[in-house]
Formats: sequence, C-alpha cells, structure tokens
Amino acid sequence: MPRLDRPELAAEEADEAVGAGLDSLDTPAGERRESRGKRFLRGFVPPVVFLILLIALWQALWAAAFWPESMLPAPLAVWDELVGITTDGEIVEFVWTSVHRAALGFLIGVLIGTPLGLLVAKVRLVRSAVGPFLTGLQSLPSVAWVPAAILWFGLNDASIYFVVLLGSVPSIANGLVAGIDQIPPILPRVGQVMGAGRLSSARHILLPAALPGFLAGLKQGWAFSWRSLMAAELIALSPALGKGLGAYLNEGSSFNSMEAVISAIFLILLVGVGIELIVFRPLERSVLRARGLTASL
Repeated sequence: MPRLDRPELAAEEADEAVGAGLDSLDTPAGERRESRGKRFLRGFVPPVVFLILLIALWQALWAAAFWPESMLPAPLAVWDELVGITTDGEIVEFVWTSVHRAALGFLIGVLIGTPLGLLVAKVRLVRSAVGPFLTGLQSLPSVAWVPAAILWFGLNDASIYFVVLLGSVPSIANGLVAGIDQIPPILPRVGQVMGAGRLSSARHILLPAALPGFLAGLKQGWAFSWRSLMAAELIALSPALGKGLGAYLNEGSSFNSMEAVISAIFLILLVGVGIELIVFRPLERSVLRARGLTASL
C-alpha cells in the first residue's frame, strides 16, 4: 500500500506496480502457467502416440493379409532391415552422404537467395523481371532438372548441387521478399532519417524486421533442398557419387525389396523431422518469443 507520508516513495511504488502489471500482461497466459517440462511433454508425447498407433494399424493390416508380403511387409521385417544396415555401418554412409550434401547445398542457397531476395524486394525493375521466374521455378518439380544437370555436368557432385540450388534458392528468396513486403513503411524511413545507407538499412532494419517471413522461407528452402536431393540421388547413380538415401531407396526398388524401400522412406522422413525439431523449431521459438508472439508455441 503506498505510503502517504512520503509522496516520492508512493510514486515509485505505484510505478513499480504498474510496470509489474504490464510485464504480466506481456507474458502469455499459457507460458505463465506451463512449465518447461510440461511443454516438452506436450510436444513430444503426441507424435510418439501417433507413431505407435500408425505402427499398430500397419501390423493389423499385415496380419489381415490384404496384400502379399512383397507389397506390405511386417513392421518387424522392416525393423530387421534397419538393424541390419545399422550393424553393417551402412546407415551412417547413407545418412551422412545425403545430409552433408543437403546442408552444403542449402547454405550455398542461403548465400545466393538472401541478396537475390533483397534485390527483388527493393528494386522494382528486378522484381518485374525476376519475380515471376522465381515463382515459376518454385513451382517447377526439381526432378525435371536432373536429366539436364546430368547432361551439363555429368554424373558428379556438381549436378547434384545444381538441382539442390534450383530447389532451395527460389523459396529462400521469395520468403525474404514476403517478409520485407510486410515491414511497416515507417521503419525504413526512420533508418533513412538516421542516416542509414543501403547496406546498413538492409542489415540492421530490413533483415531483422523481415525475420519471421524469412525464417518461413528458410524452412521451405530446406524442405525443397531435401526433396531435390532425393530426386537427384534417385536418378543420378554412380559409384563416384557414393550411396545416399536416394540411392538406397533406388536399390531397394531395383531388387524388389519392400523392406529396404520402407526403411529408406523412414530414414528420409526421420532426417526431415529431425532437422525441423533440432534446427528450425528452436529458431522459430526464439524469433517469436523475442516479438512476444508465443501464444502458438
């Protein structure tokens, strides 16, 4: 209760009370009530339960024998296949070959797509000339580029990275363009008034303000990188290229091994989900939390 005999202290206490109330309003209700452990369980348990139900349904369909074993193997048979390639050490080769290619291609795509997105967003002539092609490239299936890449570069890593870049760069650039288009016009004007040049404005104003949209473009760019890589590895087969997940999937199909096909699909899905949970989900949480947009977390 404010002290009436000392007006200065009463005013300070009132200001502190108002500040605490505002801080309480800024904190989302769900975040105040829910501990970190509960948030982890809320994010971890539902996917695990869904996976268990999916495997149970799979086991039930296999037991019902609607399809022959060659078309729908038992979950245990697929598990044995995964254990076999893990014991032999092949799984490390498959995953490493594909993941390091996708990661390197994605990073190169970020280095190309970020300045390209800035140019398209801020230079009207570039947007008119390049913007429609970026949208068209984003909708073009990456597998269409694989035959051309093989003819241009041969069966080597250059053709693989070419396909990955054409899959990732348009999504990254378009994500940044969408993020910049949503920036309030007052922010760039404030930067100009304070003497910020083009590079300083892009670094300190445009990119931070466009970060939520840019992050969405990065996530989509990674997804397209991964999909493009799988398409390239499925078609471009050579001992010089090593054996990634796409080649493993192709091998299972060639030998009519449904266990290997499903194992490859599972590993491809596992890598995609793992990158989302380990890399992009924490980044998204930190960006949204910094902006007070934690209601959806």
